[in-house]
Amino acid sequence: MKKKPIIITLAIVILAFLGWFFFLKPSPVVTTFTSENPYIGHIAETVTATGTIQPVDTVAVGTQVSGTVQAIYADYNSVVKKGQLLAVLDQSLFIASVDQAKGNLAAAESNLNYQTSNLSRQKQLFAVGAISQADYDNAVYTYNSAKASVSTQNASLATAEKNLSLSKIYSPIDGTVLSRNVSEGQTVAASFSTPTLFTIAKDLKKMQVQASVDEADVGNIKDSERVTFTVDAFLGQTFEGRVQEIRLSPTTSSNVVTYTTIINAPNNDLKLKPGMTASIIIYTSEADSALLIPEKAASYSPSVPAPNAPYSLVKAADTSALKDNERFVWIRKDNQLVQKRITVGLDDNTKIQVLSGLATADQVVTAEAETTVKEANASEGASPFMPHRPKRNTKKK
Repeated sequence: MKKKPIIITLAIVILAFLGWFFFLKPSPVVTTFTSENPYIGHIAETVTATGTIQPVDTVAVGTQVSGTVQAIYADYNSVVKKGQLLAVLDQSLFIASVDQAKGNLAAAESNLNYQTSNLSRQKQLFAVGAISQADYDNAVYTYNSAKASVSTQNASLATAEKNLSLSKIYSPIDGTVLSRNVSEGQTVAASFSTPTLFTIAKDLKKMQVQASVDEADVGNIKDSERVTFTVDAFLGQTFEGRVQEIRLSPTTSSNVVTYTTIINAPNNDLKLKPGMTASIIIYTSEADSALLIPEKAASYSPSVPAPNAPYSLVKAADTSALKDNERFVWIRKDNQLVQKRITVGLDDNTKIQVLSGLATADQVVTAEAETTVKEANASEGASPFMPHRPKRNTKKK
Protein backbone atom coordinates (compact mmCIF):
# COMPACT_ATOMS: atom_id res chain seq x y z
CA MET A 1 0.00 0.00 0.00
CA LYS A 2 2.90 2.34 0.59
CA LYS A 3 4.16 1.98 -2.97
CA LYS A 4 1.17 3.78 -4.47
CA PRO A 5 1.92 7.28 -3.01
CA ILE A 6 5.54 6.92 -4.09
CA ILE A 7 4.51 6.06 -7.63
CA ILE A 8 2.08 8.98 -7.75
CA THR A 9 4.73 11.36 -6.43
CA LEU A 10 7.24 10.08 -8.95
CA ALA A 11 4.71 10.51 -11.78
CA ILE A 12 4.03 14.10 -10.71
CA VAL A 13 7.75 14.87 -10.66
CA ILE A 14 8.23 13.36 -14.11
CA LEU A 15 5.25 15.27 -15.53
CA ALA A 16 6.52 18.51 -13.99
CA PHE A 17 9.97 17.91 -15.49
CA LEU A 18 8.51 17.16 -18.92
CA GLY A 19 6.30 20.25 -18.74
CA TRP A 20 9.27 22.40 -17.84
CA PHE A 21 11.45 20.80 -20.52
CA PHE A 22 8.97 21.19 -23.33
CA PHE A 23 7.11 24.35 -22.33
CA LEU A 24 8.97 26.43 -19.73
CA LYS A 25 12.62 25.78 -20.53
CA PRO A 26 14.08 28.83 -22.32
CA SER A 27 14.67 28.10 -25.99
CA PRO A 28 18.26 28.60 -27.16
CA VAL A 29 18.94 31.88 -29.00
CA VAL A 30 20.16 31.44 -32.59
CA THR A 31 21.06 33.75 -35.44
CA THR A 32 18.82 33.71 -38.51
CA PHE A 33 19.61 35.25 -41.86
CA THR A 34 17.49 36.81 -44.57
CA SER A 35 18.77 36.33 -48.07
CA GLU A 36 17.67 36.93 -51.65
CA ASN A 37 18.82 35.69 -55.02
CA PRO A 38 19.99 38.25 -57.59
CA TYR A 39 17.35 38.67 -60.28
CA ILE A 40 17.05 40.10 -63.79
CA GLY A 41 15.09 43.33 -64.10
CA HIS A 42 14.98 46.99 -65.08
CA ILE A 43 16.76 49.73 -63.15
CA ALA A 44 16.96 53.47 -63.67
CA GLU A 45 18.45 56.53 -62.03
CA THR A 46 15.92 59.34 -62.15
CA VAL A 47 15.32 62.98 -61.35
CA THR A 48 11.89 64.13 -60.19
CA ALA A 49 10.44 67.57 -60.81
CA THR A 50 7.19 69.43 -61.35
CA GLY A 51 6.26 71.59 -64.29
CA THR A 52 3.55 73.27 -66.34
CA ILE A 53 2.24 72.14 -69.71
CA GLN A 54 2.35 74.77 -72.47
CA PRO A 55 1.92 74.78 -76.25
CA VAL A 56 5.19 74.57 -78.16
CA ASP A 57 4.49 77.75 -80.15
CA THR A 58 2.15 80.58 -79.16
CA VAL A 59 1.65 84.01 -80.75
CA ALA A 60 0.32 87.10 -78.99
CA VAL A 61 -1.79 89.00 -81.51
CA GLY A 62 -1.89 92.74 -80.84
CA THR A 63 -2.63 96.01 -82.57
CA GLN A 64 -0.21 98.67 -83.77
CA VAL A 65 -2.86 101.41 -83.76
CA SER A 66 -5.20 102.77 -81.12
CA GLY A 67 -8.96 102.77 -81.35
CA THR A 68 -12.24 101.31 -80.23
CA VAL A 69 -12.98 97.65 -80.93
CA GLN A 70 -15.89 97.66 -83.36
CA ALA A 71 -16.31 93.92 -84.00
CA ILE A 72 -14.79 90.60 -82.86
CA TYR A 73 -14.90 87.48 -85.05
CA ALA A 74 -13.04 84.93 -82.86
CA ASP A 75 -13.46 83.68 -79.31
CA TYR A 76 -11.86 81.23 -76.88
CA ASN A 77 -11.02 77.85 -78.47
CA SER A 78 -11.79 79.12 -81.99
CA VAL A 79 -9.80 77.31 -84.66
CA VAL A 80 -8.44 79.97 -87.03
CA LYS A 81 -6.48 80.03 -90.27
CA LYS A 82 -3.60 82.28 -91.26
CA GLY A 83 -5.01 85.55 -92.63
CA GLN A 84 -8.43 85.09 -91.03
CA LEU A 85 -10.08 88.31 -89.76
CA LEU A 86 -10.21 88.32 -85.96
CA ALA A 87 -11.33 91.85 -85.04
CA VAL A 88 -11.94 95.31 -86.50
CA LEU A 89 -11.30 98.68 -84.86
CA ASP A 90 -13.46 101.75 -85.54
CA GLN A 91 -12.21 102.95 -88.96
CA SER A 92 -13.84 106.38 -89.19
CA LEU A 93 -10.75 108.33 -88.03
CA PHE A 94 -8.44 106.26 -90.20
CA ILE A 95 -10.61 106.83 -93.29
CA ALA A 96 -10.64 110.57 -92.55
CA SER A 97 -6.83 110.54 -92.29
CA VAL A 98 -6.61 108.84 -95.68
CA ASP A 99 -8.95 111.40 -97.27
CA GLN A 100 -6.97 114.25 -95.75
CA ALA A 101 -3.68 112.79 -97.00
CA LYS A 102 -5.17 112.42 -100.49
CA GLY A 103 -6.26 116.08 -100.48
CA ASN A 104 -2.84 117.27 -99.34
CA LEU A 105 -1.21 115.18 -102.06
CA ALA A 106 -3.50 116.65 -104.74
CA ALA A 107 -2.63 120.18 -103.60
CA ALA A 108 1.07 119.38 -103.61
CA GLU A 109 0.87 117.87 -107.12
CA SER A 110 -1.03 120.92 -108.38
CA ASN A 111 1.59 123.23 -106.93
CA LEU A 112 4.32 121.11 -108.51
CA ASN A 113 2.68 121.45 -111.94
CA TYR A 114 2.53 125.22 -111.55
CA GLN A 115 6.14 125.46 -110.36
CA THR A 116 7.26 123.25 -113.27
CA SER A 117 5.67 125.65 -115.78
CA ASN A 118 6.99 128.68 -113.92
CA LEU A 119 10.53 127.29 -113.93
CA SER A 120 10.31 126.69 -117.68
CA ARG A 121 9.33 130.34 -118.29
CA GLN A 122 11.98 131.70 -115.94
CA LYS A 123 14.59 129.57 -117.68
CA GLN A 124 13.70 131.09 -121.08
CA LEU A 125 13.73 134.63 -119.70
CA PHE A 126 17.06 134.07 -117.99
CA ALA A 127 18.53 132.75 -121.22
CA VAL A 128 17.81 136.07 -123.04
CA GLY A 129 18.88 138.15 -120.03
CA ALA A 130 15.38 139.31 -119.12
CA ILE A 131 15.69 138.32 -115.43
CA SER A 132 18.51 138.25 -112.96
CA GLN A 133 20.33 135.22 -111.63
CA ALA A 134 18.58 135.67 -108.29
CA ASP A 135 15.12 135.47 -109.86
CA TYR A 136 16.09 132.31 -111.72
CA ASP A 137 17.58 130.70 -108.60
CA ASN A 138 14.39 131.48 -106.66
CA ALA A 139 12.32 129.77 -109.34
CA VAL A 140 14.53 126.66 -109.15
CA TYR A 141 14.23 126.61 -105.33
CA THR A 142 10.45 126.91 -105.43
CA TYR A 143 10.22 124.03 -107.94
CA ASN A 144 12.39 121.76 -105.83
CA SER A 145 10.34 122.55 -102.73
CA ALA A 146 7.11 121.68 -104.56
CA LYS A 147 8.65 118.41 -105.77
CA ALA A 148 9.71 117.49 -102.22
CA SER A 149 6.27 118.34 -100.92
CA VAL A 150 4.74 115.82 -103.31
CA SER A 151 7.07 113.11 -101.94
CA THR A 152 6.13 114.06 -98.38
CA GLN A 153 2.42 113.90 -99.07
CA ASN A 154 2.83 110.53 -100.81
CA ALA A 155 4.49 109.21 -97.64
CA SER A 156 1.70 110.66 -95.49
CA LEU A 157 -0.91 108.98 -97.67
CA ALA A 158 0.93 105.64 -97.44
CA THR A 159 1.05 105.98 -93.64
CA ALA A 160 -2.66 106.78 -93.44
CA GLU A 161 -3.56 103.85 -95.67
CA LYS A 162 -1.34 101.52 -93.62
CA ASN A 163 -2.99 102.64 -90.39
CA LEU A 164 -6.36 102.02 -92.00
CA SER A 165 -5.31 98.47 -92.92
CA LEU A 166 -3.97 97.88 -89.39
CA SER A 167 -7.41 98.61 -87.97
CA LYS A 168 -8.31 95.09 -89.16
CA ILE A 169 -6.66 92.36 -87.01
CA TYR A 170 -5.79 89.15 -88.87
CA SER A 171 -4.47 85.83 -87.57
CA PRO A 172 -0.73 85.47 -88.34
CA ILE A 173 -0.79 81.63 -88.10
CA ASP A 174 -3.04 78.58 -88.25
CA GLY A 175 -3.98 77.62 -84.73
CA THR A 176 -6.38 77.72 -81.81
CA VAL A 177 -7.34 80.82 -79.81
CA LEU A 178 -6.28 80.30 -76.20
CA SER A 179 -7.39 83.68 -74.86
CA ARG A 180 -9.34 86.76 -75.91
CA ASN A 181 -8.44 89.88 -73.95
CA VAL A 182 -10.83 92.48 -75.44
CA SER A 183 -14.54 92.93 -75.99
CA GLU A 184 -16.56 94.96 -78.49
CA GLY A 185 -16.65 98.63 -77.53
CA GLN A 186 -13.38 98.44 -75.58
CA THR A 187 -10.73 101.06 -76.36
CA VAL A 188 -7.18 99.87 -76.95
CA ALA A 189 -4.21 102.23 -76.79
CA ALA A 190 -1.00 101.40 -78.64
CA SER A 191 0.85 104.58 -77.68
CA PHE A 192 3.52 102.98 -75.46
CA SER A 193 3.19 99.21 -75.94
CA THR A 194 1.32 96.81 -78.18
CA PRO A 195 -1.81 95.59 -76.37
CA THR A 196 -2.47 91.83 -76.72
CA LEU A 197 -5.91 91.11 -78.14
CA PHE A 198 -5.64 87.33 -78.67
CA THR A 199 -3.22 84.52 -77.80
CA ILE A 200 -3.08 81.78 -80.43
CA ALA A 201 -1.44 78.35 -80.08
CA LYS A 202 -0.01 77.04 -83.33
CA ASP A 203 -0.56 73.29 -82.78
CA LEU A 204 -2.07 71.78 -79.64
CA LYS A 205 -0.92 68.32 -80.76
CA LYS A 206 2.63 69.39 -79.94
CA MET A 207 2.94 70.39 -76.30
CA GLN A 208 5.90 70.98 -74.01
CA VAL A 209 6.42 70.78 -70.27
CA GLN A 210 8.34 73.58 -68.59
CA ALA A 211 9.88 71.73 -65.63
CA SER A 212 11.69 73.36 -62.69
CA VAL A 213 14.74 71.20 -61.92
CA ASP A 214 16.78 71.71 -58.75
CA GLU A 215 20.37 72.82 -59.23
CA ALA A 216 21.58 69.66 -57.46
CA ASP A 217 19.98 67.48 -60.16
CA VAL A 218 20.37 69.55 -63.32
CA GLY A 219 23.95 68.35 -63.92
CA ASN A 220 22.71 64.78 -64.51
CA ILE A 221 20.22 65.74 -67.22
CA LYS A 222 21.05 65.65 -70.93
CA ASP A 223 19.17 66.40 -74.14
CA SER A 224 16.88 63.68 -75.54
CA GLU A 225 16.65 61.73 -72.26
CA ARG A 226 13.39 59.86 -71.73
CA VAL A 227 10.72 61.46 -69.55
CA THR A 228 7.45 60.22 -68.11
CA PHE A 229 4.90 62.41 -66.34
CA THR A 230 1.37 62.41 -65.00
CA VAL A 231 -1.28 65.09 -64.64
CA ASP A 232 -4.07 65.29 -62.07
CA ALA A 233 -6.75 65.06 -64.76
CA PHE A 234 -5.54 61.59 -65.86
CA LEU A 235 -3.85 60.01 -62.84
CA GLY A 236 -4.13 56.52 -64.30
CA GLN A 237 -2.25 57.45 -67.48
CA THR A 238 1.47 58.04 -67.95
CA PHE A 239 2.58 60.41 -70.70
CA GLU A 240 5.91 60.19 -72.51
CA GLY A 241 8.33 62.92 -73.57
CA ARG A 242 11.94 63.83 -74.29
CA VAL A 243 14.21 66.50 -72.85
CA GLN A 244 14.66 69.25 -75.45
CA GLU A 245 16.83 71.80 -73.66
CA ILE A 246 17.97 73.13 -70.30
CA ARG A 247 17.68 76.91 -70.20
CA LEU A 248 20.69 78.59 -68.68
CA SER A 249 18.66 81.30 -66.95
CA PRO A 250 18.23 80.23 -63.28
CA THR A 251 15.27 81.09 -61.07
CA THR A 252 15.76 81.68 -57.34
CA SER A 253 12.88 81.34 -54.91
CA SER A 254 13.33 81.10 -51.12
CA ASN A 255 17.07 80.51 -51.67
CA VAL A 256 16.29 77.52 -53.91
CA VAL A 257 17.84 77.69 -57.38
CA THR A 258 16.06 75.90 -60.21
CA TYR A 259 16.58 75.69 -63.96
CA THR A 260 13.76 75.56 -66.50
CA THR A 261 13.98 72.32 -68.48
CA ILE A 262 11.89 72.05 -71.64
CA ILE A 263 10.36 68.64 -72.37
CA ASN A 264 8.64 67.86 -75.67
CA ALA A 265 5.40 65.91 -75.23
CA PRO A 266 3.24 64.60 -78.11
CA ASN A 267 -0.46 65.29 -77.58
CA ASN A 268 -2.18 63.54 -80.47
CA ASP A 269 -5.29 62.74 -78.42
CA LEU A 270 -5.47 66.37 -77.13
CA LYS A 271 -5.78 65.23 -73.50
CA LEU A 272 -3.07 67.61 -72.31
CA LYS A 273 -4.34 71.15 -71.78
CA PRO A 274 -2.28 74.34 -71.44
CA GLY A 275 -1.57 75.19 -67.80
CA MET A 276 -1.88 71.65 -66.39
CA THR A 277 0.58 70.75 -63.62
CA ALA A 278 2.77 67.75 -64.40
CA SER A 279 4.62 65.43 -61.99
CA ILE A 280 7.76 64.51 -63.91
CA ILE A 281 10.33 61.68 -63.84
CA ILE A 282 13.45 62.21 -65.97
CA TYR A 283 15.43 59.01 -66.64
CA THR A 284 19.06 60.08 -66.54
CA SER A 285 20.37 56.46 -66.83
CA GLU A 286 18.58 53.14 -67.21
CA ALA A 287 19.27 49.53 -68.06
CA ASP A 288 17.08 46.60 -69.08
CA SER A 289 17.81 42.92 -68.32
CA ALA A 290 20.19 43.97 -65.54
CA LEU A 291 21.31 41.69 -62.69
CA LEU A 292 19.93 43.31 -59.54
CA ILE A 293 20.32 42.95 -55.77
CA PRO A 294 18.67 44.92 -52.93
CA GLU A 295 20.45 48.07 -51.78
CA LYS A 296 20.60 46.73 -48.21
CA ALA A 297 22.71 43.75 -49.36
CA ALA A 298 25.61 46.12 -50.08
CA SER A 299 25.39 47.71 -46.62
CA TYR A 300 25.00 44.45 -44.65
CA SER A 301 27.87 43.41 -42.39
CA PRO A 302 27.58 40.18 -40.33
CA SER A 303 28.21 40.07 -36.60
CA VAL A 304 31.05 37.94 -35.28
CA PRO A 305 29.69 34.38 -34.72
CA ALA A 306 29.85 32.79 -31.29
CA PRO A 307 32.48 30.05 -30.75
CA ASN A 308 29.85 27.30 -31.00
CA ALA A 309 27.89 28.87 -33.88
CA PRO A 310 26.96 26.44 -36.70
CA TYR A 311 28.37 28.80 -39.33
CA SER A 312 31.58 30.66 -40.04
CA LEU A 313 32.68 33.78 -41.91
CA VAL A 314 34.99 33.65 -44.91
CA LYS A 315 36.31 37.04 -45.88
CA ALA A 316 37.28 37.94 -49.42
CA ALA A 317 40.87 37.18 -50.36
CA ASP A 318 41.34 40.71 -51.70
CA THR A 319 40.53 43.17 -48.91
CA SER A 320 42.05 46.24 -50.55
CA ALA A 321 40.11 49.47 -50.59
CA LEU A 322 36.97 49.45 -52.69
CA LYS A 323 36.80 51.49 -55.86
CA ASP A 324 33.87 53.81 -56.51
CA ASN A 325 32.11 51.11 -58.53
CA GLU A 326 32.80 48.22 -56.13
CA ARG A 327 30.97 46.81 -53.12
CA PHE A 328 31.34 43.91 -50.66
CA VAL A 329 28.41 41.51 -50.21
CA TRP A 330 27.97 38.28 -48.21
CA ILE A 331 26.48 35.12 -49.66
CA ARG A 332 25.35 31.91 -47.95
CA LYS A 333 27.29 28.84 -49.03
CA ASP A 334 27.02 25.57 -47.17
CA ASN A 335 27.72 26.46 -43.51
CA GLN A 336 29.55 29.64 -44.35
CA LEU A 337 28.95 33.30 -45.04
CA VAL A 338 31.34 34.16 -47.86
CA GLN A 339 32.34 37.74 -48.59
CA LYS A 340 32.54 38.68 -52.26
CA ARG A 341 33.75 41.79 -54.06
CA ILE A 342 31.37 42.86 -56.83
CA THR A 343 31.34 45.55 -59.49
CA VAL A 344 28.18 47.66 -59.55
CA GLY A 345 26.52 50.01 -62.00
CA LEU A 346 23.28 51.92 -61.54
CA ASP A 347 21.81 52.54 -58.09
CA ASP A 348 18.23 53.79 -57.58
CA ASN A 349 18.51 53.75 -53.75
CA THR A 350 16.43 50.56 -53.46
CA LYS A 351 18.33 48.18 -55.74
CA ILE A 352 21.77 48.01 -57.34
CA GLN A 353 22.89 46.78 -60.74
CA VAL A 354 25.59 44.07 -60.52
CA LEU A 355 28.04 44.14 -63.42
CA SER A 356 30.25 41.27 -62.21
CA GLY A 357 30.88 39.03 -59.19
CA LEU A 358 27.46 37.39 -58.68
CA ALA A 359 25.10 34.93 -60.36
CA THR A 360 21.37 34.38 -60.00
CA ALA A 361 22.01 31.17 -58.02
CA ASP A 362 23.85 33.02 -55.22
CA GLN A 363 22.01 33.64 -51.96
CA VAL A 364 22.90 37.21 -51.00
CA VAL A 365 22.41 37.99 -47.32
CA THR A 366 20.50 41.20 -46.64
CA ALA A 367 19.94 41.04 -42.85
CA GLU A 368 20.33 38.95 -39.71
CA ALA A 369 18.45 38.68 -36.46
CA GLU A 370 18.68 36.81 -33.16
CA THR A 371 15.69 34.67 -32.27
CA THR A 372 14.82 31.53 -30.35
CA VAL A 373 14.89 28.04 -31.89
CA LYS A 374 11.14 27.76 -31.41
CA GLU A 375 10.42 31.04 -33.21
CA ALA A 376 12.92 30.24 -35.95
CA ASN A 377 11.36 26.83 -36.58
CA ALA A 378 7.94 28.43 -36.77
CA SER A 379 9.06 30.93 -39.43
CA GLU A 380 9.36 29.98 -43.07
CA GLY A 381 12.68 31.73 -43.45
CA ALA A 382 14.56 29.81 -40.78
CA SER A 383 18.30 29.89 -41.25
CA PRO A 384 19.92 26.68 -42.50
CA PHE A 385 22.78 27.45 -40.10
CA MET A 386 20.46 27.13 -37.07
CA PRO A 387 20.47 23.93 -34.96
CA HIS A 388 17.16 22.07 -35.10
CA ARG A 389 15.52 20.09 -32.27
CA PRO A 390 15.51 16.39 -33.16
CA LYS A 391 12.08 15.00 -34.03
CA ARG A 392 10.46 12.67 -31.53
CA ASN A 393 10.00 9.05 -32.56
CA THR A 394 6.25 8.45 -32.56
CA LYS A 395 6.41 4.90 -33.95
CA LYS A 396 4.80 2.27 -31.78
CA LYS A 397 7.02 -0.57 -30.86
